[in-house]
This record gives sequence, structure tokens and C-alpha cells, in this order.
Amino acid sequence: MKLAIVTAYPPSKVTLTEYGYHLVKHFRLQEDVTEIVLITDRTEEEKDLYFEEEGCAITVKECWSFNSYKNVFHINSTISETKPDAVLFNLQFLKFGDRKVPAALGLLLPMICRLKGIPTISLLHNIMEQVDLENAGITKNKWLQKAYNFIGTTLTRFVLTSDIVAVTISKYVGILENKYRSRNIALIPHGAFETPPEPDYSIPKGPKQVMAFGKFGTYKKVEILIEAVELIRKRTKEDIEIVIAGTDSPNTPGYLEGIKEKYKHVSQLRFTGYVAEEDVPTIFGESSVVVFPYTSTTGSSGVLHQAGSYGKAVALPDLGDLSILVKEEGYKGEFFDPESEASLADAIERILTDDNHRINLSQTNYSAACSLPMSAITKMYVDYFKAIQQTKSTGLPLEISNALQHKTESV
Repeated sequence: MKLAIVTAYPPSKVTLTEYGYHLVKHFRLQEDVTEIVLITDRTEEEKDLYFEEEGCAITVKECWSFNSYKNVFHINSTISETKPDAVLFNLQFLKFGDRKVPAALGLLLPMICRLKGIPTISLLHNIMEQVDLENAGITKNKWLQKAYNFIGTTLTRFVLTSDIVAVTISKYVGILENKYRSRNIALIPHGAFETPPEPDYSIPKGPKQVMAFGKFGTYKKVEILIEAVELIRKRTKEDIEIVIAGTDSPNTPGYLEGIKEKYKHVSQLRFTGYVAEEDVPTIFGESSVVVFPYTSTTGSSGVLHQAGSYGKAVALPDLGDLSILVKEEGYKGEFFDPESEASLADAIERILTDDNHRINLSQTNYSAACSLPMSAITKMYVDYFKAIQQTKSTGLPLEISNALQHKTESV
């Protein structure tokens, strides 16, 4: 199978770039995949294609740019030129731009591929029905929110013309099936990026690192984390370092610089900036607890799966998609009220001051991550592509399973 993957890809800073990297890394090891055509955004630096394992050939086609009006034409032309057997789109609603027209035009591509007769799966990481437009930094205006939701509904219908739309959370399946009367929705879990050897769950000597990882400023706010750690410092003797790992969200440029200035009086507060792929194991490995200072959620959490892969305890808000993930995929953490510094301080303190509890959480999360490795996730996609091809050749209906039975089959 010659598989085209349309995605942002490192060293790109466009959303979902890291997930795109791990899709490519694991698809190339699937026996049924003979070549990957990586249809990706343009970057000044070379694409990160260093992999230790032997795998299939990868052909890189840098043909689109964030916020370009021509993306739909360039990507369509590249697909016509390379003639893949199947196409996978790694999508969310602001994948191709944060301006309305480029973003909307890019989401027409799954429909175009379907019309070409190419087996097409769109992985949709979020759905408009579950996005808090204000918290996501898109708009606070109520009338504009209604307009965005109308546009989002229309664009969702275009994406739903794919042979299969894959979502990572079971709740999304029900919403799309009920609202859009679609029967081509497949639940394919997010998966854990890596499954390193089981750690010993020890933490480095010195300050205990409390780490948040991601793109900050919209619904990921680090103020609550800094304030919570300051509360812990006042009432305990714990030696704590706060680590903010990542960059600004594209919608809130300058956010972290403002945080640095506001909290310049706070000791042991470290901002790492952009974390390269090869540095991710170190950032997680040195952490005592990974914190999710979120005010809302916009889909499955790659950071939660990474924390599990590296055997880390987590403190997370009991809201939305994170709660669903924890229940469905077997993760475990200390929950807190996303609007209360005191609640977060209590959650972090329970982990930092009780080593047995921290280790228990870490072991549970490692087991959850190992039960859904990316190798199993990419195998699900390959199986669905084969089923689509069979449907097109025989005319038989396409069967979609939304149970997590794959979870134990691959362990």
C-alpha cells in the first residue's frame, strides 16, 4: 500500500506536528505499507526523518503553508501527481490556518479525495461541538461564536464525506452520529507515542520538578500552576522546581514572556522554550509530576499519553475529554478544580509527599500507555484502509467497530 499522510511535521510548529511524526514513525513499520508519501508543510530546516528501525521508503512533498489560500490546490495536485493507494488526513479545524478561508479550504480536501475514488480516512482530533471558542482563544463575541459554529458544522459535513472519519474519544462518535446521521465514524484511540522499557519510577536527586508541557496561553494557563506551587512552598519544606516546557499557542503570542515578567520574583521557575523531539524523554524523565493546568479541553491529550509512556504521575482537571480518557483508557491521577489554586496545590502535594502514591499512579499510567501503543493504532488504520478497498471492489458495506477490543489484542 502506498500511503499518503497529510500532516504538519517536525520541525514545523503547526498544530499536530508531533502526532504526525509518530504516525509516520509507526506506519513505516507496518508490513502492508510499502511507501509513505509525506504531504507536509514547508519548513526552512529539513524534516526529521531519523528513525532507528528499518522501515519502508518515505517520499517527502513539502507543498503547503499555514494560512495559505493555495493549500487546497497544492495538496490536491501533489496527490494527483504521486497517485497513492490511500490517504490519511491528520486534522483539526485550524490545521491549515487560523484565518477563516485558508482553514476552511483545507478541510475540503477529504471530500476531493473521496470524489477521486481514493480510500480516505480523516483523523479528526477535535469537533466544533466540543470546542470552547472563548477559552481556545478564537473569539469572545457571542455572535461570532454562533457564526463559527455554523461554519464548523458545514465544514464537518465536508470532512464526513471521507470514507471513514476517525475520532479518539467515544463521546465524539455519539455526537457525530446523532447530529449528522453519519455511520462512517470510527473510534481509534490516540495511542501512546512511545513505549520505552518500564522505568524504575525513581526521581532525580535535587528539587522535585513539577512540569507542564504544551502550547500555552489559551485554555492552558500556567498561572494556576505557579500559584499552587507557591502555596505548597509556604506550608511544606518540599524543594520544588516549576518547569514550563513548550511555547506560546499561536493564538496568544507573547503569553509566556508576560508570565516570565509577572513571576520573575518566583524562585526555581524554568521556561524551556520549544522542546525538540529528542529532548522529550529527558523533560518527562526528570519530572516528579506532570500537571495539566487546563481550563477546558479540545480533544484527546497527547501529553497524557506521553506522561503514561514515561511512567509519570499526573495532576489533571476533572473536566471534559480528560475525564473520559482516564475512564476509558485506564489512566489515573489526582484531580483538581481548574479554577482553584488551592485545589491544584492539594493535588500536587498529595503526589510529592507520598512516594508510594506517586509510584502507584506512575505504574498505572505506564500500563495504560503500553496497552495502546502507536504500533497497534497504525495497524487499526491499515485494517480500515484494507476494508475500504475491499468495499470499493466488492460493493459490500463497510463494517466499523467502535469497541476498544484492539486494546488487549496487541499487548
